[in-house]
Amino acid sequence: MRIIAGDWRGRPLVAPEGRGTRPTSDRAREGLFSMLASRAGSFEGLRVADLFAGSGALGLEALSRGASYCLFVDSDRDALAAIRRNADTLGAGSRADVRAQSVEHSPPPPAPCDMLFLDPPYAADLAEMALARICNPAWVAPGGWLSLETDGGRPPPPVGFAVAAERRFGKAHILLFRRES
Repeated sequence: MRIIAGDWRGRPLVAPEGRGTRPTSDRAREGLFSMLASRAGSFEGLRVADLFAGSGALGLEALSRGASYCLFVDSDRDALAAIRRNADTLGAGSRADVRAQSVEHSPPPPAPCDMLFLDPPYAADLAEMALARICNPAWVAPGGWLSLETDGGRPPPPVGFAVAAERRFGKAHILLFRRES
């Protein structure tokens, strides 16, 4: 696993040990960021959140491409250690806010995010809970983007959001939602 593009292009990332975390593949991450770049343009100065962060690969990819801030949320101790190690290795510490919490109990970031990445465990049925929890103005800025990775399920768009794109990369099914302005 590595950073695809930006300042840290090609730099390796560590993933948590064991089967508790399923990192987004390089191919799916590259496809997701291509979808976002073609719609949102530059990542420069964006505020992002990586929820169910695992290794932190999605948020770190956004930071590598110019995002100014990333909130990482995960409740797994090994995942949190991997996120912190990756952020420290890349020198992202000052732009990374790592929270040891479950998404359902995490308070919103200090300011709404322009882009949120959700990659909940496939079998845990957490996608709809997470969408209901974070799809509000405290979490998502007007016109903000929300990426959801599932194993094929397609929850309805949250109120105030529209489906902007949908792609499949192997087992990963990625839905891209946009908050209406």
